[in-house]
Amino acid sequence: MRVVRAAAAAALLCAGLAACSSAGAASGSGSGSGSGSGSGEVAAASQDVSFAVDGTKTYGTLEIPAHRSGQHLAAAVLLAGSGPTDRDGNQPSGNLTPQTLKLIASVLAQQGIMTLRFDKYFSGQTGAGAFASDPGSIDLNAYIRQADAAYAFLLGQPAADRQHMLVVGHSEGGFYAMLVADTVSPHPAGLALIEPQDQRILSLLAMQLDEQLNSAVQQGQLSTSAAQQQAEGISNAIAQFRAGQQVDTAGLLPQIVQQLTPELLTPGNAKVSRTDDEVSPVDAAAKVAAGTRILVTDGTEDTNVPPSTISPLVRALAGAGTAGPELKVLTGVDHDLHMPGTAVNDAVLAPSVVAALKAWAEPYAPAG
Repeated sequence: MRVVRAAAAAALLCAGLAACSSAGAASGSGSGSGSGSGSGEVAAASQDVSFAVDGTKTYGTLEIPAHRSGQHLAAAVLLAGSGPTDRDGNQPSGNLTPQTLKLIASVLAQQGIMTLRFDKYFSGQTGAGAFASDPGSIDLNAYIRQADAAYAFLLGQPAADRQHMLVVGHSEGGFYAMLVADTVSPHPAGLALIEPQDQRILSLLAMQLDEQLNSAVQQGQLSTSAAQQQAEGISNAIAQFRAGQQVDTAGLLPQIVQQLTPELLTPGNAKVSRTDDEVSPVDAAAKVAAGTRILVTDGTEDTNVPPSTISPLVRALAGAGTAGPELKVLTGVDHDLHMPGTAVNDAVLAPSVVAALKAWAEPYAPAG
């Protein structure tokens, strides 16, 4: 998520405490490569494609499994998490390359489902696009229009089954998936919300920082009263930002200020932070069309979206009349979809993640 990678941020905070002792019309092109055999069969292909939205050429990868000539396949748009996360689920500038979305695309391909993943604004080949001259003008709706355009592009592919369009979102992409489901036509038949953002972005930030403060207290690096003072300062700073006031960080530890800076103290991010924070994922869930087949995953080791906070989102989805939603609490799985002991940049999904995705996708797999 754009907020913080909790493990890395916690390490930063603890180190600091020890020291101080206290990312339109759809059009596209591309070439693919793949293999297939047999008369009347179309080879599997991975194609570099592009589509236009709001004056920006967005670049992506279209994965088409091998299929019979004339056969239509369920088709899923994959939505990345926050920050400059590219089509594969990586942030190379931050040395984060777990290839999350690329791996998800591979799992769905095994189920005979075609996918489109793309470099959203400020990531990969797409870059800033039309926002290059004024990055601070981008807002939440721009990101949703870009995702809508990706959905329209995929819908227009000859092999796509218009009755079985799907959206898969990881982290903040799960939040975006619910917004897209409400804005596109036809509505998707299914959503897979993988470790989805389940509360307003600044509330999530406050929760993550609070967890870090609690950890610091437990490790004897911060007193209970000092942690409470920091928590109150964080709450006040977020309230000031939400009210459009100047944010006061006096009294906050430098490590806390550093983590608040991207969301609250960077003018170029203010518009997207504010418009994102104005929308509650729970409210978005309540608008998902009845009958939509839903998968929600939440790993027990996910410190960004812990199982303790997911219930309101799941209840809202159920109240909307969606099919399910099926909540899979995944033991030992973290926000990067890894099991304990897996390095952050290892390109592997926990087996339970793969199993959950395959079970959700099974009804959309081509017969035969």
